[in-house]
Amino acid sequence: MKVIHLISGGDTGGAKTHVHSLLHSLTKSVDVTLVCFREGPFAEEARALGIDTRVFPGRFFAALGEVERLIRESGCELIHSHGSRGNLAGVILARRTRLPVVSTVHSDWKLDYLGRPAAAMTYGVLNAWALRRIKYHIGVSDAMRALLIERGFRRNDTFAIYNGIDFTREIPAADRRAFYERVGARIAPGDVVVGAAARLDPVKDLATLVRAVARARETNPAVKLIIAGEGPERQRLLDLAGELGMADALTLCGWLDDMDEFYGSIDINALTSISETFPYAITEGAAHRLPTVSTRVGGIPRLVVDGETGFLAEVGDSALLGERIAALAGDAALRSALGGALFEKASREYSIEATCREQTEVYREILEREANGGRAGVIICGAYGLGNAGDEAILDAIVAEMRGIDPLMPLTVMTREPEGASERLDVEAVHTFAFPRFLAIMKRRALYINGGGSLIQDVTSRRSLWYFLFTLRAAKKRGCRVMMYGCGIGPVKREHGVARTRETLNSSVDVITLREPDSVEELARFGVTEPEIILAADPALTLRGAAPRRVDAVFAGAGIAPGTRCAGFALRNWPGFEEKAAAIAECAKFAWRELGLLPVFIPINHKNDSDAAHAVTELLRDTPYVELPGPMPSALTIGAIGRMEIVVSMRLHGLIFAAGQGRPVVGVSYDPKVTAFLKCIGAECTELGEVTAEGLCSLAARAAERAKDTEALQESVKRLRALEERNSLAAARLLGKEVQHG
Repeated sequence: MKVIHLISGGDTGGAKTHVHSLLHSLTKSVDVTLVCFREGPFAEEARALGIDTRVFPGRFFAALGEVERLIRESGCELIHSHGSRGNLAGVILARRTRLPVVSTVHSDWKLDYLGRPAAAMTYGVLNAWALRRIKYHIGVSDAMRALLIERGFRRNDTFAIYNGIDFTREIPAADRRAFYERVGARIAPGDVVVGAAARLDPVKDLATLVRAVARARETNPAVKLIIAGEGPERQRLLDLAGELGMADALTLCGWLDDMDEFYGSIDINALTSISETFPYAITEGAAHRLPTVSTRVGGIPRLVVDGETGFLAEVGDSALLGERIAALAGDAALRSALGGALFEKASREYSIEATCREQTEVYREILEREANGGRAGVIICGAYGLGNAGDEAILDAIVAEMRGIDPLMPLTVMTREPEGASERLDVEAVHTFAFPRFLAIMKRRALYINGGGSLIQDVTSRRSLWYFLFTLRAAKKRGCRVMMYGCGIGPVKREHGVARTRETLNSSVDVITLREPDSVEELARFGVTEPEIILAADPALTLRGAAPRRVDAVFAGAGIAPGTRCAGFALRNWPGFEEKAAAIAECAKFAWRELGLLPVFIPINHKNDSDAAHAVTELLRDTPYVELPGPMPSALTIGAIGRMEIVVSMRLHGLIFAAGQGRPVVGVSYDPKVTAFLKCIGAECTELGEVTAEGLCSLAARAAERAKDTEALQESVKRLRALEERNSLAAARLLGKEVQHG
């Protein structure tokens, strides 16, 4: 892999550190050339690190001709640009060479020239123009990637790679006294030194740091401040320090060549920017085990967790920052504890090795997409965005499994609530009925997934069947491989529907994975023979419940005391339900009186299930019960069901969630798909029309007995999940990839 990096060559601070450290490590696995448009320390330091560095000074467009020649002669496959001049060069060279370009966005380009209107009107405008014409972008934090998406950059073409450093190197001991003398700092024995490495620029808001230190000095005059950096704010900061009576406590030492010496000579690392991505000043301080005080901006909160690995405050809050600095200055043990915790987290999650690995994967992803003419990834269609936790769980599971195949591939979801799905799952989302848009997207995707559930049926609606059959044909016609994923089939009651289903599935579908044997038989009855048919299981079986603390919070809010033993009820309003509500109420009473289980009513579809729950709870009278609020995300629903000792459910996904969590179930079947699943897992079942109070209570008692055999229940979970894995293995095969476990 041959990659050329473009940068102006006059960069300082985090951008310089990022490019130097990244390219120095990348050269071990990637053929990298660095192109600068001026000579100077940036290029000199790059050469010293062993990076193949070429400098093309002089007139910009003349230099571009030489760079183009270098690209063609070297066999370059990808252009990687940084900063305004690098981005402009990347756009022009991409048009000339037809190579893909990716730009790393190191900072908010709208704030890069804050306080410099002339530069903002030239370099700033050109950079904004160029960024819009580059296809792929890398933000150096999740926050920067989110900002790019918010400003209209394509979600599937943006990536986040955090700045990493080498935490394994030996850090030389600093001669603090010699450093203070050289930079002119008036530091006495016993003083506590706050340090900040930042440009003296309005966006870094160092005035807030000066005010914070002044406040800390009100209770601890031993606090001193050293700032390493240069910029237009120098005189303003000196004047401010004088106004606050701390002129002798502030040292502005300009740019430093040896940052190890700087970090080794301070006691508290500080950053008070109004905008950041993920600054090296934080990770470099972490490498020196320094406690950190920072504003809550960019990706910093991902590493600096307030009160755990450092302290955070809102932008401009000099009062709180001052309090935090004073607390650290007065407590050496606290400084040591927070600095150590920060080091542990940073060395685990933000190493240069991880950064290089992620960068290489992004390169491979881009080159793979371009080699396939831009066709890549998956478009997923199903009954999503209708408020049904079961259907949303299917979507959650499919998205997770696609990311297990390739975490970077483009994913598009067709749903009734595009905005919600996009935000929740970090996917491109399009409305289910936005026909022109999703038809266009199909031309760019490699695989179309008809996503789980019983989509091929005409009981609820014939229009639904026609819609899903149409999307299968449309995807195949537009060049996608087509898969029906962990689904149920039927019932299709009308002969015309059966004929259309047979024709579509035989002509347009490559692979069908099914969640129970009855669906295999149904396809055979339809005469579907052309697709590869695989018995698998429902994708939602793989989902884990929400974190225990989140489930605890829901239970506490509903009035369920810790340690309460519960029986879950997931009901559905269905023809004939009203006549059976009394029998279900008797089962709930039995659970409380005979089994010692609190009846808990869990909505799977919050829009419809509450009516069914109310019809039962109105009959409970003296029996305590709890109705959990809806809507709940699928993870919370699964977490709640995982706390139940037994689950009595009409809802198919109530049964699936319970089975996936190793909970014994009693099924009340109103539909063949429910009966088929219960038969598949060997669970207790009664048809809705045959429900009696005595029979249901008997089934609940037997389920409670099975709850004691935890080993058998866990074996059942393992078997179901192994069966479900066939879904993702089939999808990976259609994509020409392998499932990446772990």
